[in-house]
Amino acid sequence: MAKQFDIVVIGSGPGGYVAALKAAQLGASVAVIEKQPFFGGTCLNYGCIPSKALLATAELLHTIKGAKTLGVSVDGSVSFDWSAVQKRKDKVVAKLRGGVKGLFAARKVTTFQGAGRLAGAGKVIVTDAEGKTEELTAGKVILAVGSTPARIPGWPVDPNRVCTSDESLHWAELPKKLIIVGGGVIGCEFACMTQPLGVEVTVVEMMPRLLPEMDAELADALAGIFQKRGLGVHVDTKVESLDVTSAGVKAVLSDGTIIDADRVLVATGRKPATDDVGLETLGIETRRGFIDVNEKMETSAAGVYCIGDANGRCLLAHAASAQGVVAVENAIGGDVSFDQPIPWAVYTFPEIAGVGATEQRALEKHLPISIGMFPLGYLGKALAGEHTDGFVKVIRHRETDELLGVHILGHAATEMIHSAAAVMSKKGTASDLAEMIFAHPTLSEGVKEAAEDALGAAIHLPPRKVVEVTAES
Repeated sequence: MAKQFDIVVIGSGPGGYVAALKAAQLGASVAVIEKQPFFGGTCLNYGCIPSKALLATAELLHTIKGAKTLGVSVDGSVSFDWSAVQKRKDKVVAKLRGGVKGLFAARKVTTFQGAGRLAGAGKVIVTDAEGKTEELTAGKVILAVGSTPARIPGWPVDPNRVCTSDESLHWAELPKKLIIVGGGVIGCEFACMTQPLGVEVTVVEMMPRLLPEMDAELADALAGIFQKRGLGVHVDTKVESLDVTSAGVKAVLSDGTIIDADRVLVATGRKPATDDVGLETLGIETRRGFIDVNEKMETSAAGVYCIGDANGRCLLAHAASAQGVVAVENAIGGDVSFDQPIPWAVYTFPEIAGVGATEQRALEKHLPISIGMFPLGYLGKALAGEHTDGFVKVIRHRETDELLGVHILGHAATEMIHSAAAVMSKKGTASDLAEMIFAHPTLSEGVKEAAEDALGAAIHLPPRKVVEVTAES
């Protein structure tokens, strides 16, 4: 006999587990289906969390190497134990897996280990690792099936040499030389993660700049920082051919460069994991594999919702969590739309963060804008802590004063961005941000200063030069 639930969630990543907990909190009977032997999805097991654990080690080593600038002498050599680094990472991941499991138990969420698949209206089949099946019936279904790393067609399939982030976060040994194909978020974070650990890194990006979806000034500044540190950076460049050799890999670039390395990390994006979840049984519409949803997270099939990476709207963990809450509230009879600004973060060092429109996107929309900029190196806290790289950039609508976007390159940027996100979530203005009182001395003062500059009212910058222009008759 099929087991009945109000809501069945397929997938236990940051979208799925939050959706399940929210539904249970609101009184629904809930089941979660997870095909992996552990909860947490890509974020907890192959993405956000393990990468940040490894980045913490790399950034500490990077900081120690620069300790002399703060008057600290480090006598003798500084080294690391990669096995111990990996064990610490695994411990962090295991603790958080246990946390999700404990929350499910506390909220009385029923869990199933196996692959979940739609089987018509209100039906889901769970198939475990041994091939045994079980049928569930559900009032509503939330698909939170996530995404997987994209591979490049025609390239060698050798996970020991040609790796994705899934393999790279769990390497038993570090490569001596690494080629990173893709200069987006994953590629840039892995560059910062591996280079301080003694890996010779080359980043190859086919677009004209690193982080091509982000504000151009931030991306260009990060490329300059990378090059000063000795990382190889090739932008506007393709990998024309890649071969696995007896010693590793050999890449030929479109600019004529030939690179021999131990491994290649393919960091060219992600694809939706929607191939085998039974979409066809309900005629659910997709675009390039991504599931179409509206602002309520509803799919084209009544009673079925899709959240997170699989709907393609925003491939970020916190977006998936927020969408999960919206889907649940609608599934139990609400009328909620997902329309909040989503901040994004890049955990390089220095960090990068932003929310809202970039300057390039605003100009593409022909919006009348004014730009405010403030260098972090002008701040007392930045100078005191030797965190002077970077700046804050504020974009405002020149006629309405609407705060369109804020972008930050600098130490702790991923923590600083939320004051701007809070103002934007309430449809606030650049004046609202400029009029806030920020504690002194902090790096966050740079957000206020940049907002003031966007208004032409910056106190801690020299007056803007005014150039008179006479129209020709």
